Amino acid sequence: MILRQWGIALGLWALGSVSTAGVLEKVSAGGTLVIAHRESSIPFSYIDPRSGKPVGYALDLCLRLADAVRRQTGKKDMKVEFVMVTPANRMAMIEQGKADMECGSTTNNAQRRQSVAFTVPHFITGARLLVKAESTVNGMEDLKGKKLVSTKGTSPMAVATQANRQRLLGITIVEAPDHAKALEMVEKGEADAFLMDDVLLNGLAAARPHPRALKVVGKFLTTEPLAIMLPKADTAFKKLVDEEMKRIITSREIHPIYEKWFLQAIPPGAMNLNMPVSYLLRDFWKYPTADILL
Repeated sequence: MILRQWGIALGLWALGSVSTAGVLEKVSAGGTLVIAHRESSIPFSYIDPRSGKPVGYALDLCLRLADAVRRQTGKKDMKVEFVMVTPANRMAMIEQGKADMECGSTTNNAQRRQSVAFTVPHFITGARLLVKAESTVNGMEDLKGKKLVSTKGTSPMAVATQANRQRLLGITIVEAPDHAKALEMVEKGEADAFLMDDVLLNGLAAARPHPRALKVVGKFLTTEPLAIMLPKADTAFKKLVDEEMKRIITSREIHPIYEKWFLQAIPPGAMNLNMPVSYLLRDFWKYPTADILL
């Protein structure tokens, strides 16, 4: 009886060991590295309409990290699989082990770190408002009695909800399933403003047929360190990714990658965001760290 119970316990332990195997162990055993990407987070992670494939600043960095995994495991033939996620399900995909890295425009904050881990930020931005060019809205106070849209599952949505409640602004806040839908709501007059990270707003507007019909306004409502999301308990994988991200930054390899996506023509439509490295990001890159206090 004791031996039988021990055998059952050993079997359960073995099953648990398999289910909690880290990314490096999986790849070493011949597994595939799964990279999660976004559909319309220009220029970080989006689908190139010409090829139908995921591209972007964060994607390029994740492919560099994939090379580091190949070197660490010795698996030069390691395959990379791409899976598209949304703001609503991106964390669950990492938590459930359906993706190994989420390569998009996700903010590293304390609430999310309870469920997932993050590597060294690749960008620092803040939430602002996208409105029509003729709009008189220049900040949250101008939205009293109006309608504000933000993307479901994002930190700007949470900030907008809190500010609206605390400051008694009387704003009607609605959720959009993704950035593209939120932008469409502003264009159609279904919302007066779209609150999101300013770099994403600039990218979305630049990709429209008439980009000058839109403008980004207002002060930064948040400070958003954007980083690649990782499984929370996989310390070996995180250590490797953190070290490689720091190397990419301190060696300045990140600069041509940044210039490619923020200072040169990118798909679709050969648009140029014309966004030099900000002083916040430049200062951060002097001492890159994954230890964020937000």
